[in-house]
Amino acid sequence: MRLDLKKLIKFVGPGLLVSCAYIDPGNYSTSTAAGAQFHFSHLFFILISNVFAVILQCLCIKLGTVTGLDLSENCRKHLPNWLNRLNYILAEIAVIFTDLAEVVGTAIALNILFNIPLKIGVLLTILDVLVIIFAYNPDKSLKHIRKFEIFVSMLVILTFVCFVALVAKVDIGSKRDVIKGFLPSKILFQNKNAIYLGLGIVGATVMPHSLYLGSNLVKPRLKEFDINSGSCSFEEHENGEVYHKPSLNAIHYCLNYSYIELILSLCIIAVFINSSILVVSAASLFGKPGAEDADLISIYDMLCHYISKQAGLIFALAMFFSSIAAGIICTMSGMVIAEGSIHWKLNPFIRRIITRSISIIPCLFMAIFSDRSGVAMILNLSQVVLSLILPFVTAPLLYFTASSSIMSVKVINDEQSHPANETTALVSNNDQIKMKDFSNSLVMNILGISSWALIGFLNIYLIIQWIRGEDIHF
Repeated sequence: MRLDLKKLIKFVGPGLLVSCAYIDPGNYSTSTAAGAQFHFSHLFFILISNVFAVILQCLCIKLGTVTGLDLSENCRKHLPNWLNRLNYILAEIAVIFTDLAEVVGTAIALNILFNIPLKIGVLLTILDVLVIIFAYNPDKSLKHIRKFEIFVSMLVILTFVCFVALVAKVDIGSKRDVIKGFLPSKILFQNKNAIYLGLGIVGATVMPHSLYLGSNLVKPRLKEFDINSGSCSFEEHENGEVYHKPSLNAIHYCLNYSYIELILSLCIIAVFINSSILVVSAASLFGKPGAEDADLISIYDMLCHYISKQAGLIFALAMFFSSIAAGIICTMSGMVIAEGSIHWKLNPFIRRIITRSISIIPCLFMAIFSDRSGVAMILNLSQVVLSLILPFVTAPLLYFTASSSIMSVKVINDEQSHPANETTALVSNNDQIKMKDFSNSLVMNILGISSWALIGFLNIYLIIQWIRGEDIHF
């Protein structure tokens, strides 16, 4: 496939939005602890975790592109009603606990940058609901949606720029040592704490809400292509709801470029940001007392002490931008899940107030009665809950994308019939209706199931060790 850069630019946006889930403030303390204790060694786990994320997110893109339905809509269409509702409840809990991390990150950033008390900062985080209300409407044109994508992408880019500046403030030393950190080393598997930290990085990589959102963000471009080509068609389901059914031409036009945009976004943005905080901590905090157990405020204090006040402020700015972006994405995911799973079309403002309030109440309680230590505990608790829920809410993704009946598309006479390959096959039904099968190949099934099973196992293992009293960073 010849890469068309002008066409690729049109697809920039969804991958950057999805990458917000991978620059969550909840991962900062884990990366800092890893760098402070084991230098650059855990860069290997950051790289591996991104590979797993790319595999699962690519499955989401394929599911949304081929079926025209996101993951939650496919759950409602193909799962038994009781299982769909159970999956919805778990996904909704995941959104709420993901929101906890964004509330904590934003409140701490406001405290550092503007000296706003944590309890007030927690309350102020509810204001980002206005961004969703006034800037995002999934039913409007692609041009409108692109403006929203650009807005959130700018927050991601600002976070990226902050970490570029932060890395520039640090004397990293040998560049060869950094590069070697992306390769496996003996220390990662010989030291118990190194293993726990590595598993924590891998296990906390994929957030449940990012998979639901990733399968939804591809839909506007598919619909836009079919409208412009005059081949826009809709399918009515048994419950009377009508959905846009992407044409085969639209799928061929969008699928590969959606893959490329996502992979570039995750590999350039998410890997760099997650690697940067580890590199900074390894270069400046390695061997320093207290760094291995630092919370977000302590990380700021140590960066100010061991590097410079400017470095601490840059870190706080990065946390501020990433927390706001991740909070907005979390809201969008909640809307996608609610409307897709049970067709709950609630006013976004009301829904955001409800979910934000549920997130804010425990944070506010802990901020009032135990201050920063309680807020840190809330952050850790949110990661524990997400780790437990992830295997259950993402399992349907593997089932749907492996099913040829779900992932097959009718071939209309005037549509292009691209040559079959390892992931798509042209089959004939009664010599009248031709179907093109986009279900996973054997290799992709193995990769997808292996990634899902490994992440799920690591999460459960870490929780068991945490219950046993081990010092675990989620």
